[in-house]
Amino acid sequence: MAEPNYNEDSIRSLDWKEHIRLRPGMYIGKLGDGSAQDDGIYVLLKEIVDNSIDEFVMGSGRTIEITVSDQKVNVRDYGRGIPLGKVIDCVSKINTGGKYDSKAFQKSVGLNGVGTKAVNALSTNFVVQSYRDNKTKKVEFSKGEIVLDNAIIDTTQRNGTAITFYPDETIFRNYHYIPDFVESMIWNYVFLNAGLTINFNGQKYFSERGLYDLLHKHADVESVRYPIIHLVGSDIEIAMTHGQQYGEDYHSFVNGQHTTQGGTHQAAFREAVVKTIREFYKKEYDASDIRSSIIAAISVRVQEPVFESQTKTKLGSQNMGPDGPSVRTFINDFVKKELDDYLHKHSDVADALLKRILQSERERKDIAGIKKLANDRAKKASLHNKKLRDCKIHFNSTHDKRYETTLFITEGDSASGSITKSRDVDCQAVFSLKGKPLNCYELTKKVVYENEEFNLLQHALNIEDGLDGLHYNNIVIATDADVDGMHIRLLMMTFFLQFFPDLVRAGHVYILQTPLFRVRNKKETIYCYSDDERKKAIEKLGNKPEITRFKGLGEISPDEFGLFIGKDIRLDPVILKDQTIKNLLEYYMGKNTPDRQQHIIRNLRIEKDEVSEDEIKAEPVVDDEAENNLDVA
Repeated sequence: MAEPNYNEDSIRSLDWKEHIRLRPGMYIGKLGDGSAQDDGIYVLLKEIVDNSIDEFVMGSGRTIEITVSDQKVNVRDYGRGIPLGKVIDCVSKINTGGKYDSKAFQKSVGLNGVGTKAVNALSTNFVVQSYRDNKTKKVEFSKGEIVLDNAIIDTTQRNGTAITFYPDETIFRNYHYIPDFVESMIWNYVFLNAGLTINFNGQKYFSERGLYDLLHKHADVESVRYPIIHLVGSDIEIAMTHGQQYGEDYHSFVNGQHTTQGGTHQAAFREAVVKTIREFYKKEYDASDIRSSIIAAISVRVQEPVFESQTKTKLGSQNMGPDGPSVRTFINDFVKKELDDYLHKHSDVADALLKRILQSERERKDIAGIKKLANDRAKKASLHNKKLRDCKIHFNSTHDKRYETTLFITEGDSASGSITKSRDVDCQAVFSLKGKPLNCYELTKKVVYENEEFNLLQHALNIEDGLDGLHYNNIVIATDADVDGMHIRLLMMTFFLQFFPDLVRAGHVYILQTPLFRVRNKKETIYCYSDDERKKAIEKLGNKPEITRFKGLGEISPDEFGLFIGKDIRLDPVILKDQTIKNLLEYYMGKNTPDRQQHIIRNLRIEKDEVSEDEIKAEPVVDDEAENNLDVA
């Protein structure tokens, strides 16, 4: 039916800042609160730092200063500085920049002149100051509107640009920057720009050997099967080795952009490695045996790259440039020549690589029988899988809500019942555990197929053959905040780290925060996730409000539960720090060692609850201090 009042007044044009604020996802991907590595607040930071990196690439400024607090960002570079007469234009006019006609920037990421403008529009406070030839110009904005335009004055500061911004809390709800995510971003910048120094929150970051240093940092040096192979060419750099872990671990980059979802360059590299190794050993080894346990990094420079989204996490380009070869041919030719030459020159590496391939082949054949039986059982169970309440949209689709797809892993039927009744059936699924899962530390992957629960979970996630078909972007462990719940969390994290570490590395695994207290009076209800929040709520409501302390997820009504898994959901990401998976799991999940006993004794805390018994309607079992002290996430 036609719009009855469709006329000239129905048509309106948005200016640049209105459009960005109305459709922020078009420019920075998902919004989020900072609990995921690809949340918009990190994209904002990256857009600013990218400009400073471009100055370094141009030979101006070898140091970048970055300071990040919970909600404030400051970036200062020592490049050439924005031309003072164009400071306002460069941060507030779309399609304004200095890269369009420069050959030096043909292999840069940010060519469209949108990035800094998006940061400006999506910040409550945005300050840009340029220092150039002993003069400086400072302009302050709020949500893209100029609030202070200072005159050009003299300065003794070194040339460069300083930008400070506060992301808008009305767009990024309850956000805060997680230092581990920012630090990971900083390390990637220095690995990809050897010779660059970044000072982040007072700490210095620097790399001499590029992707070699990246792999040396991420790989378990004690368990790699051979020394890191480091190959450098024009517009391409590769580092690779094999470890002992399950799965494939890739770090891929295009023009300095971390392509977390891979793309044509990563697919070409995986294909080229298989082809080269088969030809070197003159045997058609299974591709999965060749790539099993690989740890690799690849960086390419592409002219006018095409990404599958504004956030540039997946390369879609088929060619290296308008007149260049295909990405596939370019990478295949480089790997074929350089890797083949390397293996011929280093027979010890070639022997170690062959042993790793043969080991993978034996392991694959060893579980082939049980794998087939387990998969047949899983297919039958999927038709009437009582453990899984699936959602309509999956992550491996093209749906707009694919990034919101979430699987809640719950303990028992009561908790899963509350979530099932209150979830968004479009993009939230529930998998119910029947009790405490098996401690799979030091077990082989055979147990994934022998254990029915693990096998059904693997099939629900669709990760048996890697992450390409992953059904859910967010895998959320949702257990009670008591001793049993903490134990189940650790057992589930052990399962993922032992057999599917790529899930954790890619930032897909989270812990659900649920409120410990409900504080209310007749007019208002406040849910509190810590004792500090409870105290503030009591202070706000005053006059002895009613306080309820939740014992477990099953006791929270479905109506209330819907409030905790909606737009205000609070998630703690499971972050894998520098320690190796093997050492981490051995310490926490291995045999009871004196070191672990001492750790528990040192961190044991007995606290007196300040809440009076007549205030509390449900007694606590335990708070989550124990898990926090483990420092796993």
